[in-house]
Amino acid sequence: MTALLQSWANGDRAALDRLIPAVYAQLRQVARSAARRERPENTLQATGLVHEAFIKLSQQRSSRWSNRYEFFSWAARVMRQILVDHARARQAQKRGGGAEHDSLDDESLSLQTTLKAPTSPWMELLALDEALNRLKALDAQQARVVELRFFGELGVEETAQCLGISTATVKREWATARAWLLRELKTTGGVI
Repeated sequence: MTALLQSWANGDRAALDRLIPAVYAQLRQVARSAARRERPENTLQATGLVHEAFIKLSQQRSSRWSNRYEFFSWAARVMRQILVDHARARQAQKRGGGAEHDSLDDESLSLQTTLKAPTSPWMELLALDEALNRLKALDAQQARVVELRFFGELGVEETAQCLGISTATVKREWATARAWLLRELKTTGGVI
């Protein structure tokens, strides 16, 4: 994959055609996990999320990634933005509707709490996005760790390699960021 990314960066547009099949399955797995966090009636399914990410990928003039970790970091950021944009659109359609609560809990990443509030999953995603933006202003590295682990579903080692930090630092930043986000979401009425 690194060779394909580098070929594409050097102007080989055909490398993109070879890159897509190489990463499709892994991005689809990440997207499936993101789709599980949504309601069953959600119109943005895993396939649609991956395809929107690939549309953004194809619009890049050349890659700016030198390895797979940088690529998946970008993919996590893009999928987060697609989900947030979709949530904003859905929330705009549902303004005033009393949607049932459905949490964005992600057991595999332990970003969960027992907070309960009458809100929609779209509002939760928007609250998480806003909280992540506030965290980024305080500590950009912690925000990147959350983005990579939660939205990109990268493991501790992959996150460390992507950010160029130790696995111990990832674990510490992840624990601190989770605690801060849970406190922030509780304070602002967001639900995770």
